[in-house]
Amino acid sequence: MTSIAIVGAGPQLGLAIARTFGSRGFDVALISRNRDKLDGLVSTLTTEGINAAAFPADVLDRDGLTQALKDAATHFGGIDVLEYSPVGTFGVTALTAPTTTEPSHVEFEMNFQLYGAIAATQAVLPAMREAGAGTLLYTTGAGSIWPDPRVANVNAAAAALRNWVKNLHKELADAGTGVQAAHIGIDSSIGVSVIPGLEAAKPEQISPLYWEAHTTKRDEAELVFRLGDEGFPRG
Repeated sequence: MTSIAIVGAGPQLGLAIARTFGSRGFDVALISRNRDKLDGLVSTLTTEGINAAAFPADVLDRDGLTQALKDAATHFGGIDVLEYSPVGTFGVTALTAPTTTEPSHVEFEMNFQLYGAIAATQAVLPAMREAGAGTLLYTTGAGSIWPDPRVANVNAAAAALRNWVKNLHKELADAGTGVQAAHIGIDSSIGVSVIPGLEAAKPEQISPLYWEAHTTKRDEAELVFRLGDEGFPRG
């Protein structure tokens, strides 16, 4: 069996990605902070005939995140696809404009987005390279590509993650590893609009893009979702 680990799994995009891969025979490892919420997602997927298991971890706890991924790999016999898309908690995550941004505002987002992604990658990539196959997918808002000054601190960290992923894609491709790495940029809110003027998309509209990145578009370093123009590739 093949498996996907979804870091930042929740009831919106994470669940949709789990269904997209799980309906195609993938086992699903769900990773996020809240055990109770994870158990609810596992129950939902199980009733749909998808084999899923919960591995609680906080992306800010890199050792805990690494252990959760190792536990998932042991449970399912390996991790074939890593999807990284943690979402901050409303009311806790600060959203700052450039002129009001303090170093701490960016530092938190870097820990949350970039450093967590690097830790997750280090946990699964060695086995993928040994197997000569695997997929690494990293999600940010499209502000990593087209900055929005209302969320400048989040954009700064997301842009750093995007840059790192595109470099990772090139390194792995040039070395002929068989491992795909890609950035997924989402130019919409998900489920409900949280930023004025940014239209919301249904998670089910977005999740097929991840399957394409894993299968038919493995040569692409980046795919971008836009409502009405789902899944076009960019550089």
